[in-house]
Amino acid sequence: MATVSLRNLTKAYGKTEVLHGLNLDIGDGEFVVFVGPSGCGKSTTLRMIAGLEDVSGGEISIGGQVVNHLEPKDRDIAMVFQNYAIYPHMTVRKNIGFGLRRAKMPAADKERRIEEVGAMLSMTEYLDRKPAQLSGGQRQRVAIGRAMVRDPAVFLFDEPLSNLDAQLRSQMRLEIKKLHQRVNTTIIFVTHDQVEAMTMADRIVIMKDGHIQQVGTPAEVFHKPANIFVAQFIGAPSMNLLPGRALGQGVEVAGRQIARVTGAAEGTAVTVGIRPDDLHVTDAAGSFEGRITVLEPLGSETLAYVDIGGFEVVARADGRNPPALGALVQLSVAPENLHLFGSDGRAIR
Repeated sequence: MATVSLRNLTKAYGKTEVLHGLNLDIGDGEFVVFVGPSGCGKSTTLRMIAGLEDVSGGEISIGGQVVNHLEPKDRDIAMVFQNYAIYPHMTVRKNIGFGLRRAKMPAADKERRIEEVGAMLSMTEYLDRKPAQLSGGQRQRVAIGRAMVRDPAVFLFDEPLSNLDAQLRSQMRLEIKKLHQRVNTTIIFVTHDQVEAMTMADRIVIMKDGHIQQVGTPAEVFHKPANIFVAQFIGAPSMNLLPGRALGQGVEVAGRQIARVTGAAEGTAVTVGIRPDDLHVTDAAGSFEGRITVLEPLGSETLAYVDIGGFEVVARADGRNPPALGALVQLSVAPENLHLFGSDGRAIR
């Protein structure tokens, strides 16, 4: 296991800088997920850590050693790619063992290590099959096994689940999480899927346009987003955003006044954020009144899209007894669950 540190890390292609002075410390044995939209720089960052991209500026250190000029094979890392990158003509046993081809180990020890990894990934009965005889999830396990067999200090995962269907993605998320709990090795995982980030990470690194927007636990980035981008990127459905105005000890939003300490000067324009999880259709008098425009049944609950004074918001409603389409309804939200953002998009704490 090892720590990983980025110090003022930059990457440029010609005169175009795509990463702008990243600073991050990843703890020994930590599971960190980089997440963000396409083109935000997350995969480029991972490839720089792996040694597959040159560093334009700054430093990368692994286990306290600066690795900027080390070859990938000398960094004590193992990488799992999106497209599996396993050899179709080799058996599972040989694919996993390929990671030991340069290891100075007796053949019996190599075989024992392959068997251990196969058992850890529940692949023992498939060791003598070829990839064509495996499912997508099993092929991805082979790719993970080839990375595991060398017992690296750091695992790097580059969107490894994006080629799997929804059910397999869910299954593999759980398996990778269990794997981390067993081996407790440092993992850096890149994805564009915020559900993967929320369900797997110890900490999430949210990126946009080559900048880190926020680093925190899943609970921190969900409940205390640093800015509007994070607030909307994390969470499904996205946070509702409404224009508002600070009133000292309250906030005015959608024609209603809600008691809420704002920390902003009287009359200051603010953006009010409300998670759909915190906005509920209610029978009693609520914080807002609006008319339902769309209903999305999800079984245990229903998502209600409600027009309140010309602004559409998403709220939660009962799944068994949902309101009717077009109904005039009351929406309630606890004042402490309002998120406030200033004109610069940053959270007002």
